[in-house]
Amino acid sequence: MGGEHSTRYGVVRRALERGHRVALRCAFQLLRLYWFVFRPRTHGAFVAVWARGRLLCIRNSYRRELGLPGGRVRRGEEEREAAARELREEVGVVVDPGTLQWVGRLEFRYEYKRDRCDLFEWRLDEEPSFAPDRREVIWAGFRSPDDLLGEPASPVLEACLRRALSGTRNAS
Repeated sequence: MGGEHSTRYGVVRRALERGHRVALRCAFQLLRLYWFVFRPRTHGAFVAVWARGRLLCIRNSYRRELGLPGGRVRRGEEEREAAARELREEVGVVVDPGTLQWVGRLEFRYEYKRDRCDLFEWRLDEEPSFAPDRREVIWAGFRSPDDLLGEPASPVLEACLRRALSGTRNAS
């Protein structure tokens, strides 16, 4: 009986996750329309999690390119706190915001909006355990910068890779 219940639960959970992803894709298309019309300024915070020379990358359910954990900085929220919150929400990794090292601020036009993104870095000896939320983030994994060359990448990930491949300490 327990096996049958857990099987039904798994089917329902997967159906809900699929529905959530469809809703996110629809909402994202509406956001892109809003961005196209209004060309807003946005403010985000992202985290480059490094372990053994490999970078934690994610794939969102509503985007084709790879990116880094991160997202919008909420009103009244510090950038470092936003980066830690997004890391927790998207891949289940809990970090003390104070351990995140600020790398720099990136500014660019992307998807019809003017983005200002604060990039943070967290360097570890071992890869932390992580679990994509399976709604917004459908895949997460550690990859070497060389393995990411040629992959479609978000502007923040591209800047992080340029920095890593050039060996510089400046994000912009």
